[in-house]
Amino acid sequence: MSQRKFFSYSALPASLLVLGILRAQGAPDNGRKYIAIAQGPKKEKAPLPLDSKKPSGPASGNISGAQMYKQMCTSCHGANGEGGKGYKRPLIGDQSVGELATFIAQYMPPDAKKKLSADQARRVAEFVHGEFYSPIAQERKKPARVELSRFTVRQYRNVISDLIGSFRRADGPEEKRGLSAKYYKTRQERDPLLERVDPEIHFDYGTASALPEQDDPYQFKMNWQGSIVAPDSGEYEIILRTDQGATLWLNDMRTPFIDARIKSGDANEYRATVQLLGGRAYPLRLEFFKGVTGVDNLKKLKEKPVQNAFLSLNWKLPHRAEETIPQRNLLPSMASPKFVLQSPFPPDDRSLGYERGNSVSKEWDDATTEAALEVAGYVAENLRDISGVKDDAPDRDAKLRDFSRQFATRAFRRPLSEEDAKFFVDRQFEKAPNAETAIKRVVILTLKSPQFLYREIAPADKIDAYDTASRLSLALWDSLPDEELLKAAAKGELSTREQLEKQAERMTSDPRAWSKMRDFLLLWLKVDHFPDLAKDKKRFPAFDEMVASDLRTSLELTLEKLAWQDKADFRQLLLSDEFYLNGRLARLYGEEMDQKAPFQLVELNDGKRSGILTHPYILASFAYVDNTSPIHRGVLIARNLLGRTLQPPPQAFVPLAADLHPNLTTRQRVALQTKPVACSGCHNMINPLGFSLEGFDAMGNLRDNDNGNPVDATGGYLTRDGKEVKFSGARDLATFLANSEEVHNAFVEKLFQNIVKQPIRAYGPQTMSKLQDAFKTNDFSIRRQMVETAVVAALTTKPE
Repeated sequence: MSQRKFFSYSALPASLLVLGILRAQGAPDNGRKYIAIAQGPKKEKAPLPLDSKKPSGPASGNISGAQMYKQMCTSCHGANGEGGKGYKRPLIGDQSVGELATFIAQYMPPDAKKKLSADQARRVAEFVHGEFYSPIAQERKKPARVELSRFTVRQYRNVISDLIGSFRRADGPEEKRGLSAKYYKTRQERDPLLERVDPEIHFDYGTASALPEQDDPYQFKMNWQGSIVAPDSGEYEIILRTDQGATLWLNDMRTPFIDARIKSGDANEYRATVQLLGGRAYPLRLEFFKGVTGVDNLKKLKEKPVQNAFLSLNWKLPHRAEETIPQRNLLPSMASPKFVLQSPFPPDDRSLGYERGNSVSKEWDDATTEAALEVAGYVAENLRDISGVKDDAPDRDAKLRDFSRQFATRAFRRPLSEEDAKFFVDRQFEKAPNAETAIKRVVILTLKSPQFLYREIAPADKIDAYDTASRLSLALWDSLPDEELLKAAAKGELSTREQLEKQAERMTSDPRAWSKMRDFLLLWLKVDHFPDLAKDKKRFPAFDEMVASDLRTSLELTLEKLAWQDKADFRQLLLSDEFYLNGRLARLYGEEMDQKAPFQLVELNDGKRSGILTHPYILASFAYVDNTSPIHRGVLIARNLLGRTLQPPPQAFVPLAADLHPNLTTRQRVALQTKPVACSGCHNMINPLGFSLEGFDAMGNLRDNDNGNPVDATGGYLTRDGKEVKFSGARDLATFLANSEEVHNAFVEKLFQNIVKQPIRAYGPQTMSKLQDAFKTNDFSIRRQMVETAVVAALTTKPE
C-alpha cells in the first residue's frame, strides 16, 4: 500500500474536523486507527441539520458556525469540544482563528464532496475558538485560581537548610575567588612564611620546595581554607590526589571528610561523596604536608633521595566529568556549615511544564515524616552549635524553650500565637523527660504541621504582611523569608509596590536568586535533565565525556553572563555571538586559544551563530548520535520559545535511517517522513523552524554539506496573526525570535509559572498583560522581570 493511499483523507470520517483544528495535534489515538483508515471507515449516517428541510454539509446556506459545528462535529467531538467517540481528546489549543480557518478550509470535512468555503470555515473557527478552544474560552468555562499547595521537593530542601542556617552566622557577600592559603616551613611551625589566595588546588612540586623563600625540599606544610560553591543540587564526588599527607574537611570542621594523613601502600587517590544544594557555599579546610616529625626522623629522611610531592583537589559534579575544582567555585572566606537533607522524596508533578506541589500521596507524607525525624536528630546532635546554649548554662531549659519557640516561628514564617506556643513548645517541655527529647518533639511536630508544609493557607481577603513576605521569598529563593524580610513584615513595610520592589531588588543579589533563575533557564531550554550527549565515535572522534561536560559548563556560564547582569537584555540571549570557551572547546569549534586555557568569554566570528540556540551544547543536545534532528530542534523552538501547544505524535516516532535513503540529506528525509497529512499539521510549523539550524552538525559545529549535498538552512514560520516569515539560516531565525512578541509573551508566562508555581490567570485577567508591558518598559531585563513577577504575585490578594 502506498504511503499516499495509507493516509488518504478521503477515507477519514467527517468527525475528525477538530483533528485539524488542533493542527493535526494528534491524529488517531493509536495505531489501530491507521488500520481503520487503510481499510476504509464504516459508513455512518450523517446527523440531521437543525433545519431538516435544508441540505446538510458544506453547501448548507448561510448557517452559523455553531450550527455547522453541531451538524458535522458533535458526534465525534462533543457539544462543548469535550471529546467523543471519534476523537477523545478535548478541543483546546493556542492557534488563532485565522490558523484554524485555514486548516478547516483546506482539509475539513475530509469526507465531504465539497469543502467548506473560506467564509464557512471562518465561521466554524470563530465558534470553536470563542466557545471552548482558546485559553480565554477555557478560562471562562473553568477559571483558574490560586490553589492550596505544599512545598515542592526543591522548596522543602531549601527551606529546611535555611531554617537550620538561620540559627548560624550569616554568610556575607564575597567578590574574590580562590582559597586563602598559608605556607609553612615545617609541620610544627605556627607562623606562616607566605600568605596568599590560590585560584585552585592543583600543584606538582616535583622534588623542589613549595616555598621560594625556602631551600628545603624535604619538608613543608600548607593550609587552605575558604568555601566551595555548589552550582547544582545533587551528589558530588570529591577527589583528593596526593603522594604525601593531607586532610580535607568539608561542611563539618570537626570530622575529616577525607583523611589521607597516613598513606597505605602506593595509594595516592582518595574519594568521598556528599549531597549539596545548589547556590550555597560550604566551608572547606585542607591541610597538606611533606616531611616527618622529630629531628632524628628528619635526619634519616634527608639521607634518602628527595621524594616527589603533588596535590590536586577535584570534583565530579552531577552528570559531569571530573575536573579540578575551578576558581569560580571557591571563596577565600569560610562560610557557615549548611544542613543538607538526605531523606529521599517522590518527584513532583511537572505535567504543566513546572514543578507543582498539588498532590499529597502516602509516599510524600512518609517522606516528610522521615525528613522531620532526620532534622530532629541533627538538631539534637548539634544543639549547642545551633541554639547557642551551653551545656552547663544554669538556665539551660528556659533558653532551650526560647530557642524552640524561635524554631517554630521561623518554620511557620510568622509569630506564634499563644495557642500554638503552648501546643508546639510548652506542652512538649512539660511532658518530655529532658530538654533534648522535648526539642526533638518540637521539631517533628513543627515540620509535620500544615502551617509549615503548605504555602497558601490564609483566604485571599485574610492575607497579611507575613503571607506577603513568604510569597516573595518563595518566588525569588524557593525558601523562607530572611530576618530582614520578616522585620519589614513586622513593621508593616510590605504593603506597597515600592516597598516590595526594594526588598526584591535586594534579594536578587543573593546567590539563591540566580540559582532559581538558572534552573528556570535550563528548563526553558529543555536541558534541565542533562541530555545524553554521546556522539558517534567514527563521525565525531574528538567528542568525548570531557567535551560534553565542558559544553555544559560553557552554556551555564554564558547564561549567567547574558541573563544576570543588571541590564541584561532578554533579546541578547538570542542575538549575542559571545560564548564561554576553554582551550579544549576552542580547538573543536574553530577558535585560537591555548589548549589548557581556562573558560573565558570569546566572540565567535564565524558569521553564522547567533545566541543561545546556536550554542554547541543546545545544538548537540537536540541531535542524534550521528546526525542532526530538525524535528527536535524545531519542537524546542515552537514549544518552549514560541509557546505553541504541540501534542505528542500519534504513534512512536522512529526516524528514517540514513542508509535507507543514501542520497538524501537529513532535511529531505525529515520532509519525506512527515509528508502525510496526519503529520503535516504540526510539522508544517516544526520542520521549517528546525531546518533553519541545519547549518550546524550533531555536535554543534558549522557545516556546509550534508551527505555530499549542499546544506539548505532556509526556513520559515507562520505567526499567530497570519504573517509568513522566511529565514535564510540561524541568524535570521534568531533575529525574528529575539524581536517576536510571541516569544516575549511566552517567556513572561513561563517565568511566572515557574517561579510562582501557580497559573498566571489565577492572579487576575490583567496580570499577563501588565507583566508583558513591564517586560517591554524595562528593556526586556530578565533580572528585572523576575522582580516584577515576584512583586505582582506577592501583592495580589484576589483576582482583579
